[in-house]
Amino acid sequence: PAFRGFQRRFLLGYLPALAADWLQGPLLFQLLHSRGFLRSQIAALYSCGFASNVAFGLVSGVFVDRLGRKKSCVLSSGLCSVSCLLQLSHDFLALAAARVLAGLGTSLLFSAFESWYLHEHLERHDFPAEWIPDTFSRVALWNSGLAVAAGLLAWLLAEELPLGPAAPFLAALPFLALSGTFAGKNWDENYGKSRPCGKACGEGLRGLVSEPRALLLGLVQALVESILLIFAFLWTPVLEPHGIPLGIAFSAFTAASAAGSALFRRGATGRLRLQPL
Repeated sequence: PAFRGFQRRFLLGYLPALAADWLQGPLLFQLLHSRGFLRSQIAALYSCGFASNVAFGLVSGVFVDRLGRKKSCVLSSGLCSVSCLLQLSHDFLALAAARVLAGLGTSLLFSAFESWYLHEHLERHDFPAEWIPDTFSRVALWNSGLAVAAGLLAWLLAEELPLGPAAPFLAALPFLALSGTFAGKNWDENYGKSRPCGKACGEGLRGLVSEPRALLLGLVQALVESILLIFAFLWTPVLEPHGIPLGIAFSAFTAASAAGSALFRRGATGRLRLQPL
């Protein structure tokens, strides 16, 4: 019972932030295009978000450990909230700032929350490490459902009501407020080891050099992520001229992704016992 209560507190803080992140995805290209920007300008705005995510990702671990993981979770919600509000602007620089803040907030979203949970699970509560997969399997299941629901909600708000492509970004604000407020009031603070940023990066590079398989895995993952980012930029201008509802298309993509993950788990753990090469 103590573990389930702790797990529930984590999910109530984390899942709204994931829902808000998914809401910002389906209509971003359409929103920027409606502001009158050329495709090259939209590509530059996308690149601002990707670049800030990559650059901050190099130091996010050290930053989160020093600032405090709970504070970093609250900061993630705050940065993403400001980014969503800036999407209402028609100014290119304001929208570029929005993409930079979104990149920073997303980097924190996918580092601070899980780091906070692992420390609390193992260090403060001393729960068995074997219980960790139960929590993250629940996160994965909920995350898939939230992604599908976000696409449908974006379609409903933007096209059916219709409130326009900025509506999903405004709809993300209550979820971000709920996540930040709940984490701030109900989570304990924890910190990581204080290490110089240069030393931490150096240790990571030495680890890659000393373990070729880790380097190869990183390169393959980088290529896969590159393909996904190219797809994220291109799918809207390809489908929109055909009159396909973008929110529903987004839900279909995420549902297919969830189905693929489920099939892999069944193949790896079921009778087939499939193994990655």
